[in-house]
Amino acid sequence: MWTLAHTLILSAILFVIGVLGVMLNRRNVIVVLMAIELMLLAVNTNFIAFSHYWNDMRGQVFVFFILTVAAAEAAIGLAILLTVFRKLDTIDVDKLNHLKG
Repeated sequence: MWTLAHTLILSAILFVIGVLGVMLNRRNVIVVLMAIELMLLAVNTNFIAFSHYWNDMRGQVFVFFILTVAAAEAAIGLAILLTVFRKLDTIDVDKLNHLKG
């Protein structure tokens, strides 16, 4: 039987993997964006778990809006990344300091 505690543990593991992905990988912007998305999905898993536990649909509706914003963020982030790659010929995070105005 899958309980609320199992779901919260899974969500915590996903969130920690996302945090480690952001902290340990400072080279590739795409991996950093994927790690941030993983953290968002971990939070959404918590919303869905508590929504199911309390028999309340508000958490699931909130997840729908978070996923919509996350999709827009991913599209804009990838567009910015493509523009930076065309200008600098790299996606190395350390070399992006040239963009400081």
